[in-house]
Amino acid sequence: MQRRNWSRARLAGCLLVLATLACGRPVQPPPPEPSGVEKTPYVIGPSDVLAITVWKNPELSLSQVPVRPDGRISVPLVNDVQAAGVTTDQLKQVLTEKLAEYVTAPEVSVVVLQINSRKVFVLGEVLRPGAVPLVHDMRVLDAISVAGGFNQYADKNDVKVIRRAPSGGVTEYSFSYGDFVMGTKDEANMLLESGDTIVVTD
Repeated sequence: MQRRNWSRARLAGCLLVLATLACGRPVQPPPPEPSGVEKTPYVIGPSDVLAITVWKNPELSLSQVPVRPDGRISVPLVNDVQAAGVTTDQLKQVLTEKLAEYVTAPEVSVVVLQINSRKVFVLGEVLRPGAVPLVHDMRVLDAISVAGGFNQYADKNDVKVIRRAPSGGVTEYSFSYGDFVMGTKDEANMLLESGDTIVVTD
């Protein structure tokens, strides 16, 4: 009983903050999904973990290199390089140009091993509320699943998705697990963006 009361109090606090931000804004239909042409390459961010391979130069390769809070990484020979804010292809080009001073025609590959800079937040009646790493094409149910799924108190048909715009505005979307299972509102299982907050009420 104490756990349930504490959970209710925590959820009430979260909802109060979100309600204040979203006050006066009606629930919106899910936003249109980008087409394949509109999808943009992933941009590296702080805390992401990269793998950098320089072909035939294992001493210059890095199996795991975290992006520091200042957005930079340390690479043999070229020292610190800005990684946050660029795509893997852009970072590959920068490293290729810098390593060309030391290696003949270097062939560089950059892979994102862990995406830690992009997160969504799942609050309320799930087993493990908190931040969830945002992976490619993650949807509402995917994030809830990573958070352990609905707990026994969850109202599966009253899930809110709160999205803050760069301008400071807030938009609220609604998701009903029942409608999704019935196939009546598949589009409500929307694609998530970094910073989205999912609230599972009871």
